[in-house]
Amino acid sequence: MNVAIIQYNAGNVCSVEYALRRLGVEPVLTDDKELIRQADKVIFPGVGEAATTMHYLRLQGLDELIKSLRQPVLGICLGMQLMCNHSEEGNVDCLGIFDVPVRRFVPVEEGTKVPHMGWNTLEKVHEPLFKGFSKEENVYFVHSFYVPVNSYTAAVTDYIHPFSAALHKDNFFATQFHPEKSGPVGERILRNFLSL
Repeated sequence: MNVAIIQYNAGNVCSVEYALRRLGVEPVLTDDKELIRQADKVIFPGVGEAATTMHYLRLQGLDELIKSLRQPVLGICLGMQLMCNHSEEGNVDCLGIFDVPVRRFVPVEEGTKVPHMGWNTLEKVHEPLFKGFSKEENVYFVHSFYVPVNSYTAAVTDYIHPFSAALHKDNFFATQFHPEKSGPVGERILRNFLSL
């Protein structure tokens, strides 16, 4: 299987590579548009700042490329947020694959910390990304911005308030959490993605 990880100015790429290798997949880390187009599956990871990253994607022409992909695509963390239409982080227009905004977490009570960091339970999960899941699955989050629950929501987590832990539309899948850092549960999500 030919899996491409989109290389751009964001962190977290190595941990995604290692997670795929543990599953027996040797991914290609690339910003080559033709290699990305030819891949069976594409992963769009991300740790970084939305406005800076969107500027880089536009300069490289990767923004239009990502939107045009027809194979299964998985956005992770910032990758998921950049697939939405607008982010409050840097007040920037994003890719618009999911017609929903990205909002900043605002603590509403004492003891609530931002960024949201740590393990949380997934609720209201939908296949195919969460095939075989129970109600007690925990995954790892690190983020200060979130996507509200909407018609594309494929899983929900509650921190400060309910938000989209995952999104799905056509061939585009996305997780706010890090499957590559979520142990056996994250491994199962990556396997489900690879089997699409």
